[in-house]
Amino acid sequence: MTLRSWLFVLLSLLAAPDAWAHEIRPAYLQVRQTGAGTYDVLWKVPGRGVDLRLGLYAELPADCVKVGQARTSFVHNAFTERWSVRCAGGLTGGTIHIAGLAATMTDVLVRVERLDGTTQVARLTPSAASFVVEAAPTRMQVAGIYMRLGVEHILTGVDHLLYVLAMLLLVTGWKRIVATMTAFTATHSLTLTAATLGWVHVPQPPVEACIALSILFVARETVCSRKGHPGLTERWPWVVSFAFGLLHGFGFAGALSEVGLPQAAIPVALLFFNVGVEVGQLLFIAAAVAFLVGGRKTVQRFFPEGFNPQPAAFIRLAPPYAIGSVAMFWVMQRITGF
Repeated sequence: MTLRSWLFVLLSLLAAPDAWAHEIRPAYLQVRQTGAGTYDVLWKVPGRGVDLRLGLYAELPADCVKVGQARTSFVHNAFTERWSVRCAGGLTGGTIHIAGLAATMTDVLVRVERLDGTTQVARLTPSAASFVVEAAPTRMQVAGIYMRLGVEHILTGVDHLLYVLAMLLLVTGWKRIVATMTAFTATHSLTLTAATLGWVHVPQPPVEACIALSILFVARETVCSRKGHPGLTERWPWVVSFAFGLLHGFGFAGALSEVGLPQAAIPVALLFFNVGVEVGQLLFIAAAVAFLVGGRKTVQRFFPEGFNPQPAAFIRLAPPYAIGSVAMFWVMQRITGF
């Protein structure tokens, strides 16, 4: 068994339905200050079919009183509720809690916007379903928050990781791998910045479908290569990664737009979100390489020195076919969601 064959095992773990984390949408809570002690609240919860939603409920501090009637809607498989509240003394120091979160497998992105333009962003999970509203964060706190969000996004964005894995299946040699990943990083950083700052506007659903198509393309190139017909990606992988990096950057920007940027520290937040994405990507590559090296050492223990068993053709083709199948499923799913 060669190193690449071990990728099939890793791919099987990634392709498991429960691991398709990019398809598990987080809930979103936005609290925007409109005056001294007054706030507008936006609460968006993923749907579970027609007129059904996850049982999640946003709970503000006890001294916050709802003003007027709440407005609700159910669009694109998501439940949205808007209302206004008046909080005596403001929200600073108060606790926001998401009831029902502990019984789910989803996360909640929370964004608190203050009158001075500063924001507080938090990611609540089933094990940590509440947080305390703080005073305006420092730049160091903003950097830490957005770097963590970048790492979390790439490590839960299975489509982006599947693209990286597909490239690792096809590209050989450290120099070529470094050049390929560098090109990918450079271009998705450009489009992430441009889209987040509003310089370029691209609809998100077509972007997500095209990201799946990019994975399908690389999977097909891998199959052709293993059948003795090397394609464009194998000959010039950095060129392909340069082009597809532009596309994936728009995908990263879509995730960042859900959280938003603090007006008082946009450069810091944008920079460290990008850094977080790269750190997460490097962690994944390191884990994949460690898995492969460990797998090769394990195989060598069971075979005599110098014995190098070659896998059957169907084993060598299984990983790219599996990647392509998952990608094709995503293409059809995302196109029907337009």
